[in-house]
Amino acid sequence: MLRVYFTSEDLARVRVAPGPDHLWEIANSVQTLQRHDGERVFGTWRHWARPRLSGSRALLAGLLPPRGYSPDFLTPTSGDRTSLQATLDVLMSTPRPRLRTDLSQLAASPRLPGWVHSLAAGDTDALRRLGAALHTYQLEAIAPYWPRVHAHVDADRAVRLYTLLDRGTEGLLAGLGPQFRWRPPVLEVAYPVDQELHLRGRGLVLQPSFFCWPAPTTLADDALPPVLVYPIHHAADWAGAAPGEHPPHGTGPLGPLLGHTRAGLLRAALTGCSTVEAARLLRVTHPAVSQHANVLRAAGLITTVRTGGRSFHLATTEGRALLAAEGRPESP
Repeated sequence: MLRVYFTSEDLARVRVAPGPDHLWEIANSVQTLQRHDGERVFGTWRHWARPRLSGSRALLAGLLPPRGYSPDFLTPTSGDRTSLQATLDVLMSTPRPRLRTDLSQLAASPRLPGWVHSLAAGDTDALRRLGAALHTYQLEAIAPYWPRVHAHVDADRAVRLYTLLDRGTEGLLAGLGPQFRWRPPVLEVAYPVDQELHLRGRGLVLQPSFFCWPAPTTLADDALPPVLVYPIHHAADWAGAAPGEHPPHGTGPLGPLLGHTRAGLLRAALTGCSTVEAARLLRVTHPAVSQHANVLRAAGLITTVRTGGRSFHLATTEGRALLAAEGRPESP
């Protein structure tokens, strides 16, 4: 079990990360790809991704085993992380003492690649090889699904915002999911090993992660800026058809996407809404909202998160683009 100890100052400094973190998603997905559980959620993606991957998967698997310790430097907590390249730049500038410390802790693993000894010494070529592998893996396994990953994380963030508004910070911590238990001033987290994290006034970043599975995770070194990465809810059909595969013209799910009610639901989902809120706003029944949401979701225009007995709908990147196009003035 992981126990996170809060002070009153820490409770005032809890925040949810602004979106998916590129390197956490890479690290978590490499680990998830090596596992055999969670087939209902990740099975379709695994079958799609594995044949596409080049040598990057084998290279990264040694650094990111499916269970046990993974080096903290692979998921930096500081610096510019607004893009994949920015996060890789931060990683490439990891100080040698950090590389040596983290990789020494990993050294007991029999799967550790031989080139990691050069990496631990801060060898420039080894760092470049690692950076190239991370970049290649992201392009092959994650980038085609990135809009869906981002939409799901955005939806989870919206749910956390509503929880924070309704129940405050302690309600936010208590409502993270069945793997969490809030016993003030300690957050207990289902975890494969016993670990304690004393925040000591530094606050905590909650990082929702699409590929985190099956348990939440954090950094091994509690001297680093505190972050708690937790798995989010996935729509059952999130993998759907492989990216780039489109149905024949005229037969896709966009065909029935007509009518004022669906348009109104999509507009409401721009900032996030529950089924109850949408029904009240649109003056229709709850089942009617659910039916229209099914069509919008099949068209890839919204995503739905179900938590605490309610459904919460949020427009995807494609849905927001459609609404933006709707708002543009017509050309003369």
